[in-house]
Amino acid sequence: QNQLVESGGGSAQAGGSLRLSCAATHYVYMHNCLVWFRQRPGKQREGVAAIYTADGNTYYADSAKGPFTISKEDSNNTVYLQMNNLKPEDTAMYYCGYSNRQCGERWRFYTYSWGRGTQVTVSS
Repeated sequence: QNQLVESGGGSAQAGGSLRLSCAATHYVYMHNCLVWFRQRPGKQREGVAAIYTADGNTYYADSAKGPFTISKEDSNNTVYLQMNNLKPEDTAMYYCGYSNRQCGERWRFYTYSWGRGTQVTVSS
């Protein structure tokens, strides 16, 4: 069973927007740190944003502050990543992950279980 299923990726023009969704099983969603990471071509996977589902506290990589917003919807165990003002350098495979712990300032360094990812391509 896929514990995390990402969707919403696709192609966009620079300056456009996309909203990614991460549907989780109830067990995975509850009281866990859920995150979005991305892997750009030729680069290591990097953290984008995190949210602790128990209290809604959010954390962002510096590059994501402002144009990206992470949010949650408890009624359907889903976490979203709203991406605005997209740039070609946002082109990447975006992955949703979870860790059985509370998010914290070092969220980018935790160990996560991952979904299969969704591709985002931004053209200039």
